[in-house]
Amino acid sequence: QVQLVESGGGSVQAGGSLRLSCAASGYTYSSLCMAWFRQAPGKEREGVATIYTGGGSAYYADSVKGRFTISRDNAKNTLYLQMNDLKPEDTAVYYCAANTRARDWICTVVVGTRMNGNDFGAWGQGTQVTVSS
Repeated sequence: QVQLVESGGGSVQAGGSLRLSCAASGYTYSSLCMAWFRQAPGKEREGVATIYTGGGSAYYADSVKGRFTISRDNAKNTLYLQMNDLKPEDTAVYYCAANTRARDWICTVVVGTRMNGNDFGAWGQGTQVTVSS
């Protein structure tokens, strides 16, 4: 079973940057479909980005494309989300999630484009990101 622990959240002014980390354990890290989601108060959970830890391209939601970058360090079993040019509307609790079944292009092309939280069976506890104007 995959365990996920996020870190790196905080408060920043608009235009600033933050990098979130998600440490994974309990599974072969190089075979995970991993994603970042976020949920703002009073809003539904939103998918942000997806990547397959075995390699290949990533998928991004339109709202973050060009500003956020998802990446992985398989040597450290860690997923990252580099967030640049942050906006107040990026304020939310950010969660990393893992799917142990989707491989390769199915991860990014199918699961990624769908961005449905029900596709992910493992979740971290979340980390707060607050962007002030």
